[in-house]
Amino acid sequence: MSNGEKVWSLGEGQAPEDLDKPVDTPPLSSLLIERPQGGSITVGGDISFVAKVEAQDLLRKPTIKWFKGKWMDLASKTGKHLQLKETFDRRTKIHTFEMHIIKAKDNYAGNYRCEVTYKDKFDSCSFDLEVKGLLRCLSLRHEDAGDLDFSGLLKHREPKQDDTPEVDVWEILKSARPDQYEKIAFEYGITDLRGLLKRLKKTKKEEKKSEAFAKKLDPAYQVDKGGKIRLVVDLADPTVELKWYKNGQEIRPTPKFIFEQKGTQRIMVINNCGLNDDAAYSVAAGEEKCTTELFVKELPVKITKEIEAVKTTVNERIELECEVSEEGAQVKWCKNGVEVPTGPRSRYRVKSEGLKHWLIIDDASKEDTGTFSLMASGGTSEAKVQVELKPLKIIQDLQDMTVLLGQPLKMHCEIFPGNVPGRWYRNGQLIQSNDPYSIHLFSCFDRNHRLEIVNSTIHDAGDYTFVPEGYSQSLCAKVHIVDPPRVHLESLNFPDNTVTIVAGNKLRVEIPISGEPAPRVVWMKGERVSADLGQNSTIYYLPSLTIDIAEKEDTGNYKIVLQNEAGEATASVKVKVVDIPDPPDVPLVTEVGGDWCSMTWEPPIYDGGSPILGYFIERKKKQSSRWMRLNFDLNKETTFEPKKMIEGVPYEVRVFAVNAIGVSKPSEPSKAFVPLAVTSEPTMLVVDDVTDTTVTMKWRPPDTIGAAGLDGYLVEYCIEGSKKVTNKELTEKTKYTITGLPPEAKILVRVRAINAAGASTPRTLQHSILVKEIRIPRHLKQTYTRKVGEAVNLVIPFMGKPRPKVSWLKEGQTVDPTQVTIRNTDCDSIIFIRKAERKHSGKYDMKVEVENHVDTAIVDIQIVDLPGPPQCVKIDEVWGGNVALDWTPPKDNGNAAITGYTIQKADKKTMDWYTCIEHYHRTCITITELVVGNEYYFRIYSENMVGLSEGATQTKDSALIVKEGMQLKNPEYIDHDFKEPPKFTQPLINTFAIAGYNATLNCSVRANPRPKVIWMKNKIAIIDDPRYRMFSNQGVCTLEIRKPSPYDGGMYSCKAINDLGDALVECKLEVKGQFGL
Repeated sequence: MSNGEKVWSLGEGQAPEDLDKPVDTPPLSSLLIERPQGGSITVGGDISFVAKVEAQDLLRKPTIKWFKGKWMDLASKTGKHLQLKETFDRRTKIHTFEMHIIKAKDNYAGNYRCEVTYKDKFDSCSFDLEVKGLLRCLSLRHEDAGDLDFSGLLKHREPKQDDTPEVDVWEILKSARPDQYEKIAFEYGITDLRGLLKRLKKTKKEEKKSEAFAKKLDPAYQVDKGGKIRLVVDLADPTVELKWYKNGQEIRPTPKFIFEQKGTQRIMVINNCGLNDDAAYSVAAGEEKCTTELFVKELPVKITKEIEAVKTTVNERIELECEVSEEGAQVKWCKNGVEVPTGPRSRYRVKSEGLKHWLIIDDASKEDTGTFSLMASGGTSEAKVQVELKPLKIIQDLQDMTVLLGQPLKMHCEIFPGNVPGRWYRNGQLIQSNDPYSIHLFSCFDRNHRLEIVNSTIHDAGDYTFVPEGYSQSLCAKVHIVDPPRVHLESLNFPDNTVTIVAGNKLRVEIPISGEPAPRVVWMKGERVSADLGQNSTIYYLPSLTIDIAEKEDTGNYKIVLQNEAGEATASVKVKVVDIPDPPDVPLVTEVGGDWCSMTWEPPIYDGGSPILGYFIERKKKQSSRWMRLNFDLNKETTFEPKKMIEGVPYEVRVFAVNAIGVSKPSEPSKAFVPLAVTSEPTMLVVDDVTDTTVTMKWRPPDTIGAAGLDGYLVEYCIEGSKKVTNKELTEKTKYTITGLPPEAKILVRVRAINAAGASTPRTLQHSILVKEIRIPRHLKQTYTRKVGEAVNLVIPFMGKPRPKVSWLKEGQTVDPTQVTIRNTDCDSIIFIRKAERKHSGKYDMKVEVENHVDTAIVDIQIVDLPGPPQCVKIDEVWGGNVALDWTPPKDNGNAAITGYTIQKADKKTMDWYTCIEHYHRTCITITELVVGNEYYFRIYSENMVGLSEGATQTKDSALIVKEGMQLKNPEYIDHDFKEPPKFTQPLINTFAIAGYNATLNCSVRANPRPKVIWMKNKIAIIDDPRYRMFSNQGVCTLEIRKPSPYDGGMYSCKAINDLGDALVECKLEVKGQFGL
């Protein structure tokens, strides 16, 4: 086999001979909604081709293949130069296929094809890639794994020098048995045995003579780039329709592709052949095809005029000229074997005109010395360039300078030649533009070189040197930075330049100063020099003012004075020494109560230099030494009321002052005081007797007297209509007669209880008293009380002449003689009731008349009985060994005030009742000390002046005493309404059934109460039909159709009904099979 025939055996693609075989390709259909477009890139660039397929009607992903030329499948060639990518957008349902070519080479140019297949659908699209750049130079080509143009590699592959005789492997395979193919391929180094066998199989079929072609195309053609090629076929039947194809795409007549016809010959002429025309071509005559491969060969570009060597100096213009054999040829300029950059920012410019090419350097530098070469596909030309420096002349040297700190520093020098770069040094160190201490601006204009420091600092002082680049000479100067002394108090962040220190601590104040040379530092307080710090070796440092132990006397203004040869500066610092405040004055107790007192004090004279924030108050018993803090939050005022003291016990109090520094020492204790409470008001104040000039009052002692005891009573009265209170005499008795009253006067009376704590609130008689002579027994002025069933016998004496006329009224009505017996004499009147009843209670008015004089008296009779039991006794709460009870007063109080209640308990096991408490006044109580584990009932009796009620009210519920921490109080829940109308949670689904096999329809429904389920076929209810069985379990409804026939197909529906509504679902049933199966 010859080297030329090995072209068709490489690669996994289809051999050119296989193109004659009709390909079973599905017809084209529009799968691609976006087709890849041809493009153009330069050598080393990247490019992407995108194809999109809409998947709206596709059930799975389509298959895509990328080809180069006719037969090279790119799926196996992926690597660092080729990448294939697939993505899918679920929102738009579009498949995106991408082919990325990375760092393209010149041999990647050519025709590409994208094929998409899905089941019986097929779509294809061809596109061209043009690679611009250096010519394909076979001597410089080094391809990596993953290159795309294998045919190009094979066309330009130089034959290996081998002394062994050439063997035609093709002929050996033709004559060999099939079981020897692999052995022959291994012996002769054939890697594509599969492709070779395909061609071998095809050659055996070529013996059949073509019916359409008298002469087919040659297997391959070659043409030079820019040349013209003629592809000729001879037809056996001149009338047959002929079509030309390039890489499977039909070719239309254009100026580039010209079709000619000479007798039975059909000719296609390709003009101005380029790399894009390197492809597989085929011609179809009816059902037959013949195929060929066209290779486009590039001619090497040769150098006709060499580059000349150049010797020059810096800043001069350099032009390197070379001439090649072809116009528009792609060449590459290199320096010392490295390609010269020719971008917009490069110092090198490349120019070409016709056959000539130039490399231009406008401003040559010493770095441009080297070997420059021009590389073309047909050769290389080299020349040496030497750039030397010009002699250095100093026109203006650097000058020594003295600059104030913070002022601009500008240094200037002038040298020849111009435009020579250089470096600036300070104290032997290279100055960078990003110096952290100052901003440096470098400038170079022709011969002038400048160094500018915008804001000079102390670090900028020193020896400066400018060294022109490439020269051994340098320019030097000295810079001296001076600065008057300054005090930088603003950096201390002290408000009003005031330093605050706590007394007893060490004070050290460091003041930032600056100055060059270092200033002399002096501290002064007033006119007195405190410290002289002398000289310091640094320019910016922190002199300090130190006070070892700060005292109150150290407060004042301190002055710092700075002096150096550049000037003088002063500043003042105020030192404030703060301490805890002095203790407050002795507190004064102004008022005392039963368990409280009111106290006040004066603030401390010295607040410690810090405002008083508040006070702490402490107290103790006079006989004790332990003080107790009364407030934990500061008291802002100078008054306070201590509470919760024991009545009758003497106490002392003291005060602490608090500022931001701390708490002062305590004040001196106050004078001892004893909390005492006034008594409660006297009780049951009544009128005992009234005459024409006196009124006798009586009362009972207060309910609460307290530790201060009771010294006596103060009886006060005033005449009605007057505000003047008189008669403030103190009496120890509970009865007092007010004398010296004017007749017919009305007076108001009140009584106070007096003790060491003061006077109690007064007990005042609610109505006024008329001063007049009434001869009525004293006991008749009180309520006359008797029990039910007792006899009432009252004798009311009176005086009057002649014999008075006596009459009685009850509640404004005449007294019924059948109920009450009344007997009158000359000096008295008797009212008698043999057996009293509650209806006899009331006010009886007695009127005594003597001529025109009338006197009256009122007798109040109260008949009392046992009360009724309490109402609504309930257990309010149970916790631990305690039970809280609550009840309401009895409906019937027995015509007397309820004086108390008796509470009893009983264990549920024995139901023996025991009294817990008697004469209890409130309507709620907590029973304690109950036995854990027992269950109790409770009952309550009412009590009035007659006695206990006959019956008791018992609790309905019992109280279980459980162990503490184990009782669980069940929460109350509101019952949820689970009722809801029917709702299908799983609908019916359209179903296919086979005739003769049972079919089931299923759905699920949720409802409460349980719904009634009705199955229907074609809107007609299914009732008592033996062909159907209906089930319902846990909401799942099932309809079973026994051995259905095609007539059982139709619309089935399930309807659920309850009291709240109904719901319906439907489905379609299709029965497949022959009738009767």
